[in-house]
Amino acid sequence: MAVSVTYRWIHRVWYEGAASGLLLLPLSGLYWLILRLRKLLYRYGILSASKAEVPVIVVGNITAGGTGKTPTVIWLVSELRSKGYTPGIVSRGYGGRKSGSSMRVDIYSDAAVVGDEPVLLARRGCCPVVVDANRVRAASMLVDDGVDVIVADDGLQHLQLERDFEICVIDGSRGLGNLRLLPSGPLREMPQRLKSVDQILINGEGDFPDSISFELLASDANRLNGSLARPLQEFSGTTVHAVAGIGNPSRFFDLLRSHNIQIIEHSFPDHTVLTEADLNFSDPFEVFMTEKDAVKLNRNLPDKFWFVPVELSMDPAMSSALIEKIELCLQGCGEMR
Repeated sequence: MAVSVTYRWIHRVWYEGAASGLLLLPLSGLYWLILRLRKLLYRYGILSASKAEVPVIVVGNITAGGTGKTPTVIWLVSELRSKGYTPGIVSRGYGGRKSGSSMRVDIYSDAAVVGDEPVLLARRGCCPVVVDANRVRAASMLVDDGVDVIVADDGLQHLQLERDFEICVIDGSRGLGNLRLLPSGPLREMPQRLKSVDQILINGEGDFPDSISFELLASDANRLNGSLARPLQEFSGTTVHAVAGIGNPSRFFDLLRSHNIQIIEHSFPDHTVLTEADLNFSDPFEVFMTEKDAVKLNRNLPDKFWFVPVELSMDPAMSSALIEKIELCLQGCGEMR
């Protein structure tokens, strides 16, 4: 209950203009000062950035919470592979308890150790994944593994690793919220930062210059124990428990409702480590969750537990134009190196 109340309060402050958020403005001012100081330290060489031996593409956002960044990374590495590249992914591994060194992630890695998103990226990205808070060190390990392009997951604010192409993903339904910095607003950086990125992608619809929109689509629900996959349309008219420990749970809930599924909502903070006890509800309804939540659970669960994978869908003309733009950058980077 406390989690739900906190989530609703944050949502009201960040996206509905609740006045109580003004109490946090002094902290936002302090956050702005830290941002400015950090950028000045890099500008004048007091802190130094390092260039990887291969091109680096950053996929990130300037807001806290989910924007569709992880499906974007999965889509991007798939597109790069189709063009003949050998991509690898570097991630901070948020929520894991790994040691202070680079760690390779595979489909069998423990999400409690390396983080939930890296495990999902390894399972769906079909490419090398390395986690480390020190992305420069992680990038070096990927180069040793033979990749020729690195995709940095959620690295827009990580200035230590130089980048050749920046993609910023924005949640079209929430935009930039109240346009205030953390914690009185959702912004990690000021909106002017969008002018310096190479491409803005909008999850849904949004009014941002030169942006490209995409959708996250789902067609099936898969049992966690792997015994069955069923089209979502077969659940139409039924009631299920919908569990989401992601940045924007409402997007998952709305996706299920779009298939005429009646849901009982259960929101958890992003990266929450769910347990089977969290999902034992006192009724016989099926339990649906996001794929990111599913990677943190034991697959040996009863048949009523399902996860719903999503796929990024973009207009083919826009997709081709973006990949061509990225390829031109990668070719130019290769010539410079």
